[in-house]
Amino acid sequence: MFRSHTNGELSLKNLNEEVTLSGWVQTIRDKGFMIWIDLRDRYGITQLVFDQDRSTAELMENAKKLGREFVIQVSGKVIERVSKNPNIPTGEIEILVEKLTVLNESQLPPFTIEDETDGGEELRMKYRYLDIRRAPVRDKLIFRHKMAQKVRNYLSDEGFIEVETPVLIKSTPEGARDFVVPSRMNPGQFYALPQSPQTFKQLLMVGGMDRYFQIVKCFRDEDLRADRQPEFTQIDCEMAFVEQEDIMNVFEGMTKVLLKDITGNEFGDFPRMTFADAMQKYGNDKPDIRFGMEFHELNDLTKGKDFKIFDEAELVVGINVEGIADYTRKQIDELVDWVKRPQIGATGLVWIKFQNDGVVTSSVNKFYSEEDLKKITEEFGAKAGDLIFVMSGNADKVRTQLSALRMELGNRLGLRKGNEFAPLWVVDFPLLEFDEESGRYHAMHHPFTSPKTEDFHLLETDPGKARANAYDLVLNGNEIGGGSIRIFDKDLQSRMFDLLGFSKEEAEAQFGFLMNAFKYGAPPHGGLAFGFDRLVAILDGNEVIRDYIAFPKNNSGRDVMIDAPASIADEQLDELELKLNLKA
Repeated sequence: MFRSHTNGELSLKNLNEEVTLSGWVQTIRDKGFMIWIDLRDRYGITQLVFDQDRSTAELMENAKKLGREFVIQVSGKVIERVSKNPNIPTGEIEILVEKLTVLNESQLPPFTIEDETDGGEELRMKYRYLDIRRAPVRDKLIFRHKMAQKVRNYLSDEGFIEVETPVLIKSTPEGARDFVVPSRMNPGQFYALPQSPQTFKQLLMVGGMDRYFQIVKCFRDEDLRADRQPEFTQIDCEMAFVEQEDIMNVFEGMTKVLLKDITGNEFGDFPRMTFADAMQKYGNDKPDIRFGMEFHELNDLTKGKDFKIFDEAELVVGINVEGIADYTRKQIDELVDWVKRPQIGATGLVWIKFQNDGVVTSSVNKFYSEEDLKKITEEFGAKAGDLIFVMSGNADKVRTQLSALRMELGNRLGLRKGNEFAPLWVVDFPLLEFDEESGRYHAMHHPFTSPKTEDFHLLETDPGKARANAYDLVLNGNEIGGGSIRIFDKDLQSRMFDLLGFSKEEAEAQFGFLMNAFKYGAPPHGGLAFGFDRLVAILDGNEVIRDYIAFPKNNSGRDVMIDAPASIADEQLDELELKLNLKA
């Protein structure tokens, strides 16, 4: 056998035992007459010792030839360490090596395999198999595994059945671009990789499965912004004979279990907020409610003072940041430059200081008296030491811009703490969004989302005002899950396709299989999908999902380790009856 124990389990209770260990050489400390080696595997580190007074000359010589990341096997006796290391579980013992076997030599790795490595992110992604040997990466993957087990156990206990759905499916217009796969046996035709198993889980409900789940890979060919991946993992779920409350209760329960088991935090009922309130108070539909800085609309207090920027704006809105009135002009100018970046797109930022001595001053003193400014501070409930930031412009744009500033200040001021958790349901989303460019409606979620029953009539009279029977679960400013009650009536589904601009022929070509299934008795149903990568990261006190994926892509969607995507041979193109027509 290659080992009798792992490198993380031996202790003083194993004193004087003869053991065999295997692993990678982490570090070597050669004092000439003694050599210490840290041997590493997935389970931990054990110190090995070679001693010229107790080891043969040949053994000492072979130990001197070892290098970092050599794969070795050793046999020897467990002895008590003179200089103990309380920071590792095996820190009270070491192995007096009696036999050494080199299983595989290693080149010098391109970066140090240490918790604090000298390798940059791109380099570590290229050599990801080496990066996984580091404890921070290894521990994140183990954490992900434990999360998956807890999810499976919870859902199984709740009567859910795990069912696999196809990966090669039909391309349907559900939001982002599809990744497509040519079919050799059907020339000129293509499969698509699923953006989600949406239609299949609905078909499972038609099939009577009642409660389905799957921890499943999904694929979206979209621009990789904000730490996204082209392939990601969902906890995908669907339930039959349910209403919105039934679904929210089940998955609020699951989230509570995860929060308690993993973070030690216990929660009562999660708060709820309508989409309209979230946009008005925080400027986005996934607000981080761990800190304040709620929006206050200031049109009535700021207009009519000959300040053109405010007078001509659709919306004037601000936030109050507590305790930073001592910000210098340089610090404020830095924030002004930050909101003017192309990613944010603001034209400027007005500030109002409520100084510690009670004086109120601002960057627009020319237009607003101290009395005017004090009325604004009263609107916020501001106190001495606070600093107010105000933005103006198109209502939708300025809310998005101010929301970005609010989150940035939350980060800079240490208000977004990884060990604090604030779950929130956001409900009552609009069913449809009107796109000015195309001149038609688009589904806010997807075409299968049901309107609220009380809003059915609006589909005929004012579709833009209809609310969706949809709900998102937000945690720490991130959407970790979202879902809806589905349309299960073929006539209502057909009406939805009409509103979205599908012709009868297009709807039949794209979704005829689903509409046909509805003819055979579809039950009321609905579901929810969690972004598993994001959920894992947040519960581990992080927000970077890449760290929790074994082999992630970079910001350009490339796997730099295997150099993919890549071109294919002409023979493969011929076999698939494809021809490249690349633009210069």
